[in-house]
Amino acid sequence: MQDSPEYLEKKAFFDKVLTIYGRNAVMEALKDEAITIHKLHLSKSNKDASVLEQMKGIAKKREIEVAYHDKNTLSRISKNAKQDQGVALDIVLEHFGDEEHFISSHKSYRIIALDGVTNPQNLGMIIRSCAAGNVDAILLPTKGVAQISPLVIKASVGTLFKMPIIKTSNLKKTLELFKKEGANLYTLSSHAKKSYKEQNYGDKTIFVLGNESEGVSKEVEVLCTESIAIPMQRGVESLNVAVTASLLAFL
Repeated sequence: MQDSPEYLEKKAFFDKVLTIYGRNAVMEALKDEAITIHKLHLSKSNKDASVLEQMKGIAKKREIEVAYHDKNTLSRISKNAKQDQGVALDIVLEHFGDEEHFISSHKSYRIIALDGVTNPQNLGMIIRSCAAGNVDAILLPTKGVAQISPLVIKASVGTLFKMPIIKTSNLKKTLELFKKEGANLYTLSSHAKKSYKEQNYGDKTIFVLGNESEGVSKEVEVLCTESIAIPMQRGVESLNVAVTASLLAFL
């Protein structure tokens, strides 16, 4: 049984929806008219506060739907009951998408794929470097890595809303698909013979960056075409993953 066009259209829309939480993060997003907003969520148990009245005022002015929920329902929406402060906001990230749509619309690309990067500040800084540099998209798994949060948005200094991000529920399968379509996959290793600056890259290139302490997972590493190295001085063995992403972004 095939999914209906209406269902697929609805799914494609909600795949681009990001829910943020916390009064400061929500207020900043509401004030930024460049950000497309789907819905503002408020807890019915919120005590009167000027910041909440400001949020409702902005929502009315921007014709944003406001939904009221009991505390438990709001916590399911925010997925962070301890820090949502009774507010959540659905943002539509126009640059979010899936791998199939990206492949069909790009004949050449450079992608940075993240495998187990768990530090939100690292993710935010990676997004910022990629947005500023020569990277067409970030491949971000929906599990096992840091997810988009107020910390990530802050560390990205707003560039999250400009950077194409491909979401995947299975990084291994998605990389296999890219490889089948002709992409070359590279990991970073201090033991690699060739410098990242000396490597000849094709039209379809993916750099895979791994966990801050353990590196790239074994199941992903075996898919990679080649390892490249960042030459370092004075006995330094490795760089922060966000610094590595920045160097690759400006190749």
